[in-house]
Amino acid sequence: MTKPISAGGGPGAVVVGGPGDNGRSADEPRPAEGPGGPVSRGLELVYKLANSKLATPRSAIIISLVGLGLIMVVGIFSPNYNTLYRVPFIENSKTGVRTGIVYIVLPLSGHLGHLPDWTSIALTWTAIVMQCVGLAGLLWANSRGWRPNPRHLFLVACAIVAIMVFVTPVGSSDTTSYAAYGRMANLGIDPYNNGPGQLGPSDLYTMTVGQMWRNTPSVYGPLATWLQQLAALFGGSSNPAAAVSFLMIMNGLVFLGVGYFLLRTADDPVRASLMWVANPVLIQQLVGGGHLDTYVAAASVVGVQLARSRTSGWRYLWVGAAIGTGCCFKITAGLAGVAVGWVLLNRREWANLLRLAVGGLGTVVFFYSFFGMHAFKQVLQASSLVATPSPWRAFQLTVEWVFGLFGAQSTGQRVSTDIISISWPILMVLIAYAIYRKFGADQPAVVTVPFALCFAWILVAPWSLPWYAAVAWVILALVPRNPMTRWLTLTTAYLALMHCSGGGPATWANN
Repeated sequence: MTKPISAGGGPGAVVVGGPGDNGRSADEPRPAEGPGGPVSRGLELVYKLANSKLATPRSAIIISLVGLGLIMVVGIFSPNYNTLYRVPFIENSKTGVRTGIVYIVLPLSGHLGHLPDWTSIALTWTAIVMQCVGLAGLLWANSRGWRPNPRHLFLVACAIVAIMVFVTPVGSSDTTSYAAYGRMANLGIDPYNNGPGQLGPSDLYTMTVGQMWRNTPSVYGPLATWLQQLAALFGGSSNPAAAVSFLMIMNGLVFLGVGYFLLRTADDPVRASLMWVANPVLIQQLVGGGHLDTYVAAASVVGVQLARSRTSGWRYLWVGAAIGTGCCFKITAGLAGVAVGWVLLNRREWANLLRLAVGGLGTVVFFYSFFGMHAFKQVLQASSLVATPSPWRAFQLTVEWVFGLFGAQSTGQRVSTDIISISWPILMVLIAYAIYRKFGADQPAVVTVPFALCFAWILVAPWSLPWYAAVAWVILALVPRNPMTRWLTLTTAYLALMHCSGGGPATWANN
């Protein structure tokens, strides 16, 4: 176990510039008053908040718990707009055809009535804002010298997670797609060539999937598919809610497992616990949403921490295997592997680079061989998707509009897609380099480079969602305070506010 390193800034010190950052202490002069643009006004607001009661442990804890409590309320009063929203099906006794939509209600939900859509939306937004403010307060309090027992934080998180995994998922409908892919695989239908709709319009698993995704093949790796198959076996042919419940429980256990791993290995276990297992934003996004990114984060942090160890060079074989395992859940785990490989390349450690490649690529090839390389097909197609809040969406619409003036809108779509596909990886590398430069020379490159690349990907990828930030958070938790925490917090908060529906209250029927 690595010896903990103090976060510094004794009881009287206040860190300014963002939650948990190396900034200005309270006894330093405040910024000079001036005309004050948006950035300077924002920094002044941050300074005031960092010196307010918000930065006290009591206030931060209360705000965080209220934010999590409100999300649980939304899930408990499902179905509503922000949870898995499906109307009960009706079966025609003569034809055997089912119509309608199926509720996905977990054990603690659906007993106290339902929330109107506007109430659900308001509560969800309020909860996310409070979670982000609470997280900032927790990290500010830690910067001022608050050192809670990380084991106590872990135990509290265990209690919260134990409740949340039995509440209907909030903020996304992905878990029903997971269950449907598992059902397909169990029936011998290739989920990498077919969407859940292939199960048939009257299949209960099909009826739980959002309409947008019913014809979309799986973008997840073979280990994810096997997990989904196990969940579908647990749910059987008639209980997709049980399959979702299984996925939620497993996801919660992995989330806590990562928290315990950080508790035992991070440079500063207190800060690491606050950034992961006691992070209200991640608890809501990963546990409350049931996303597979928890598994990706788990594999990535194990690989990165192994790369930091002082054992023999053969450890890089296991670093590659760990990150390769993450790729077998979601291929984006490979970003961490590419980053570690870049560090080794710069060090001219050719033998270790070879070991990393053999461990990573060997793991990926082995597991994907059970399904075939066509399992990558949908991943490549999905790389052209652009999410609405992304700046790339505005660019895409502008190009299409310009071409549309000349009656060539379809050409505009192709041109904008090609430009985005070429531009964003280049921009990601440039931003990753800029982020890396923000770290001090005393920080290990095998941590800072993977973080920089993963964070840059979140910032510039055309399709970016709040739970994608899990890998960046878990890697950043390995090192002491640094100047990037504030930006990761703000980015995650923005994405969380932009993506908080549960699939939408659309009526569906089979005719």
